[in-house]
Amino acid sequence: METIIAVEGIRKYYKVAKRDRGMRAAIGQLFNRKYEVKKAVDDISFMIGRGEIVGFIGPNGAGKSTTIKMLSGILYPDAGSVEIDGFVPYKQRKQYVKNIGVVFGQKSQLNWDLPLIESFELMKFIYKIPQEQYEENLKLFSELLDMEPFLRQPVRQLSLGQRMRGDIVAALLHSPELVFLDEPTIGLDVVAKEKIREFIRYMNKTRKTTIIFTTHDMQDIEKVCDRLIIIDKGKKIYDGSIDEIKNKYTNFKTIEILLENGGKETETFDIRVTPMNSVLQKLFAEKHIKDISICEPEIDGIIRDIYEGRLLLDSPAMEGTGV
Repeated sequence: METIIAVEGIRKYYKVAKRDRGMRAAIGQLFNRKYEVKKAVDDISFMIGRGEIVGFIGPNGAGKSTTIKMLSGILYPDAGSVEIDGFVPYKQRKQYVKNIGVVFGQKSQLNWDLPLIESFELMKFIYKIPQEQYEENLKLFSELLDMEPFLRQPVRQLSLGQRMRGDIVAALLHSPELVFLDEPTIGLDVVAKEKIREFIRYMNKTRKTTIIFTTHDMQDIEKVCDRLIIIDKGKKIYDGSIDEIKNKYTNFKTIEILLENGGKETETFDIRVTPMNSVLQKLFAEKHIKDISICEPEIDGIIRDIYEGRLLLDSPAMEGTGV
């Protein structure tokens, strides 16, 4: 697979003012401010192949947004290198941005006072999109995302789901090779989320658009992505397939027990250590059980346990090679 993104040992530091308590310390800091250095991104490397769709996730403060900003050319790394489709984003930003699309779920690139269709016309002018390509993309995207009923409404009158669909179309009208989607389904209802997921899958499958997808909604990741990169405290802790991480942790089963006296209990065990039959025999021998159910761990529960340190990733075994 041809590599489109090559990231090698990137680091990003921020200077943060140290604040001591007390009035005297506050006055002293006006004249002699002290700083400490925080590592936002600490020696991250990975490669992404052309046409891949990759989930890029981590807890709040993990360094996701800083990494994405370095990949999109908004920030430069303090160390390491980034090369994307032949460009160094932070050095060749004007040429580079013509080949990418960016959607930030919290920030709209649409003009709030214009009808949605006029915002698209503005994008056509900015990116110098040929008329035929513009009309073809607009027609296709409007059909796929069911946008015709609100194309001529001012953006400020649109619902959150309608606006997000508009932002995604605006980012893709110029047919970019690479798209960064940062929380594109945040705050949306189930129907709107699924509509956007279907559209992302379609663009990836039919046009081989490379997509980097950041989200806190693990259903987004599970339904859209094949590969997952997890970072925490500025470091990459996992790079591999979603199936791989699920298979590793589906070895842990949880049994929910309803007792005859109305009480409820749960038991979690590792089937590699203790066979299911042994656990069930022991439970039925020791407890008066009315009902029992066996639960498979879901991906969002697995990821939450990794974030909170209840599950540890074995770096050599769990590290994917990318392309």
